[in-house]
Amino acid sequence: MFAQQTTFKFDFGGERVQNGFIPITPTSKFDKKKGYGFMDISGLKSVDRSGDPLTGDFITSDKPFYFSVVISEGNYDIRLNLGDSKGTSETTVRVENRRLMLENVKTKKGEVADKTISVHVKDSIIRNQNGDEIGIVKLKPRERKYLHWDNLLTIEFNDKAPKVCTLIIQPNKTATTIYLTGDSTVVDAQYEPWASWGQILPYFFVPNEVVIANYAESGETLKAFEDRYRIDKIWNEIRPGDYLFIQFGHNDQKSGNSTKSGYRKRLKEWIHKAKQLNAIPVLVTSMNRRVFDENNKIVNTLDDFPDAMREMAKEENIFLIDLNAISKTLFEAMGPEPSKKAFVYYPANSYPNQPDILADDTHFNAYGAYELAKCVVKSMVDQRLPLKKYISKNYKDFDPNKPDSVEKFHWPESIFMESLKPDGN
Repeated sequence: MFAQQTTFKFDFGGERVQNGFIPITPTSKFDKKKGYGFMDISGLKSVDRSGDPLTGDFITSDKPFYFSVVISEGNYDIRLNLGDSKGTSETTVRVENRRLMLENVKTKKGEVADKTISVHVKDSIIRNQNGDEIGIVKLKPRERKYLHWDNLLTIEFNDKAPKVCTLIIQPNKTATTIYLTGDSTVVDAQYEPWASWGQILPYFFVPNEVVIANYAESGETLKAFEDRYRIDKIWNEIRPGDYLFIQFGHNDQKSGNSTKSGYRKRLKEWIHKAKQLNAIPVLVTSMNRRVFDENNKIVNTLDDFPDAMREMAKEENIFLIDLNAISKTLFEAMGPEPSKKAFVYYPANSYPNQPDILADDTHFNAYGAYELAKCVVKSMVDQRLPLKKYISKNYKDFDPNKPDSVEKFHWPESIFMESLKPDGN
């Protein structure tokens, strides 16, 4: 059955096709029976420069375009040829819900770049070790539109001159998987201008070796994550040597819970279960909200939730990424007014159907998410997590006292936009 196929070779371009490859042309609209194609074919064009049938032609567009493949759940390596044998190109690649994979890949005239990305594809079915269906994740209504729950792998090609020659998909059975759990500050957010550190994290890891599996969802508490069987899904997938990152606090606090009303107990249970499965639990304290006092210092609005996590990491002798502390340094270095550039602060009508201003002190835009992802990676480096050896050259030493310039930040926006705030606060 086609849906079970896990290896694909696609030749993007015109009529000339490499033997053994599936031809993809500007009219290859997604067809569920075929199992692949473009989400929207308007604006697509093929250019043939002659020469090599694989790299001599390509597909391009003046707007972001999306290619989807029906594929089974799992980890995959995707090899891409990007470029133009007689011109230049500039391509950013994201997958599923705007998960950043390749940023602004520029090729000189006549150059075709050979790039590999590693991607986790998921569905909502819970399976045991034998592959038998034993349950299902209880998705929220808004999640049903998300590209990461639709039983497809979707790749976004974006930027000033995206030019795609070939795409090869192969299963990756050996990569270490980092499972992310958390709320709207971790989730792969589908809509501009919202973003989280979880969807930027893949960009900072070496492909083939590490895959990020982001199971976070907006509005979730530790308890809700259990009640919706999200954690059960992970328990049935996680393998020895994989990582479980746990970041909860914003909504646990907001829902009126204290750290003593089940929060610590659940944290401990998750840690012990991960250890029992020979996986590596890592606690991540929730980042601060953008709330400053009269001295331009960040105010703690998270009660004792960050402290509870710090204490638990010490008690259980496990790694702690203290994003709460690092984000305080980062936001104070930015200052009260400039820090708005990292959050969802936009004038009315900046996005479609947005009659009111957006002023959100909890949720981040792509720039803020990028800076926080760097904070997470910095903590891994500083603490010498074994994952450190798989951090890619895309990560340069980062100092939260010296945030990157927002003016130099590059993020070509996707076509998916929504002014509705994510669940949670």
